[in-house]
Amino acid sequence: MAVSAGLADVVAGPTAICDVNGQLGQLFYRGYDIRDLARESSFEEVVWLLWRGELPSASELATFRAELAAQRRLPDQVALMVDRLAAMNATPMPMLRVATTLLQVEDPNADKVAEGAERQASVHLVARFPTILARYQRRHQGLEPVEPSPNADQATAYLTMLHGTPPDELDRQALDILLILLADHEFNASTFTARVIAATLANVYSAIDGAIAALSGPLHGGANEQVMHMLEQIGSASHARSYVENLLAQKKRVMGFGHRVYRSEDPRAGILRQIARELGERKQDTHWFDIATQVEETVWNAKHLYPNVDFYSAPIMHQLGIPTDLFTPTFAVSRVAGWTAHVLEQHANNRLIRPRGDYIGPAPRPYVPLSAR
Repeated sequence: MAVSAGLADVVAGPTAICDVNGQLGQLFYRGYDIRDLARESSFEEVVWLLWRGELPSASELATFRAELAAQRRLPDQVALMVDRLAAMNATPMPMLRVATTLLQVEDPNADKVAEGAERQASVHLVARFPTILARYQRRHQGLEPVEPSPNADQATAYLTMLHGTPPDELDRQALDILLILLADHEFNASTFTARVIAATLANVYSAIDGAIAALSGPLHGGANEQVMHMLEQIGSASHARSYVENLLAQKKRVMGFGHRVYRSEDPRAGILRQIARELGERKQDTHWFDIATQVEETVWNAKHLYPNVDFYSAPIMHQLGIPTDLFTPTFAVSRVAGWTAHVLEQHANNRLIRPRGDYIGPAPRPYVPLSAR
């Protein structure tokens, strides 16, 4: 029996949602190049695409945006629980899991494994994740929550609820593109976790709860926070080279570099590099971008490793005023679109996911009675 450590390059099943060509550095959602979607589309269009397989018409998009906006407000008990967890100084990722579970309790159709009920649950999750995180952060800061706008797009709503004032167009567009780029990535760890859970015919909320748990690990979604901590430790572009060389001399990992799938540049990283540059230049503060580019140059010269999606997403979120401990939860604000799409796809043609293990323990042996041990 052939064994692949970490299931590397193992094809676990068919999907029509996302295709990654690691050799050529390409990423497609339902056949559309990620570069085209980032340049021309919006996050709401991408959510529709992931769920339904085609881009929406203008009228479909308007209706869908209104549907998401109408569902942003949290049920009272969920809002109270978020307030309570903020007062307890709960960290954001466990808080998001608790809130997801409570959304399930509040949904009378949560356990209906039927397309209509599951799609409505998916709308609840995509619409409410920004509200949950923004409310948590406002309460954590001792501020009153900002009620979600009934008219705003997802990026505007999130930044407005987080900061109390609407973002300018540069910030709105930067977050919208970031949400597009993070929305899906084939059978990554959190998405595969969601599909394994969904394959048992567990409901959407349960699958997303498991996906959040997988995303919380530092080798998956948590890497963006570690990138920001690294940039802060470096402090200035002039210190970047020596800092990275010292890490490499100690055989330590430089966070935000390398990828299990890509053998050329992650296409999302190139887009995010440009956004980070534009944000810094237009805000007249290229401090974080300058450090990041020096780190990238040093790693490339030493190891010939490309940055991945986490690397430049960190300075972007920082410049958008998103606290570092909300970086990974903000990843979830986007990736929940892909997670739910995969749950819908899994349930549409379900088969229990049950791989085999490669046993490496002792050979069969006789039992030794307690008195003889």
